[in-house]
Amino acid sequence: MVFSIVIPVILGLLPSLAWLAFYLKEDLRHPEPKKLIFYTFLAGIFSTIFVLQIQIFVNGWLDDYVISYGLIYFLVLALIEEVFKFLAVYFAVGYRKEFDEPIDAMIYMIVAALGFAAVENVASIFQAAKSLTIGVGPLETVTLRFVGATLLHTISSGLVGYYWGKAMAKKSNYSSLIARGLIFATILHAIFNYFIINFESLAISVIFLIFVAIFILNDFERLKRYK
Repeated sequence: MVFSIVIPVILGLLPSLAWLAFYLKEDLRHPEPKKLIFYTFLAGIFSTIFVLQIQIFVNGWLDDYVISYGLIYFLVLALIEEVFKFLAVYFAVGYRKEFDEPIDAMIYMIVAALGFAAVENVASIFQAAKSLTIGVGPLETVTLRFVGATLLHTISSGLVGYYWGKAMAKKSNYSSLIARGLIFATILHAIFNYFIINFESLAISVIFLIFVAIFILNDFERLKRYK
């Protein structure tokens, strides 16, 4: 009983922890306090509670007025997730004195995204483990989510963090730049989900994400130059 719970949780956390280690290496010169990284990761986890409740409500409305699995459907659901990941960072560390460099916005947004993705990963693995049909098992689910959904969350939230960081560097236009980041992140998120659901092609979607990830890593380097 214990192993049936603990193992899926560990497997679900692995993709997020692996990406977390990767992204934190991008800030080795001025590493963020570990406790704030932990708080932000937890904030990303708890944000899923609010997102789930809102998405359940919105899903009912979308089923009545929007064609299920159309692009508008995915845009609405993606916007909810991106906004709450941003709010998780804003309320967890946005007011702290340590949140003082433009690069911090990208780092903390990605950390919150990884907390959010961890919950999705664990839920997916439990679902795969309980499935009685022949299909994707827990280990395959971890692999697919490592290169797919978890990477998606880090990239989309990284976009929001980049525009937030630009606002910090300029010390102006916070609302407009963050809104721009949320719009771009929502579009990216929705397109990925649209491809996965409607075309069932992980390869195309992952290639698309890797292409965007190159630009995100470049954005990291840009923000590092700002103090």
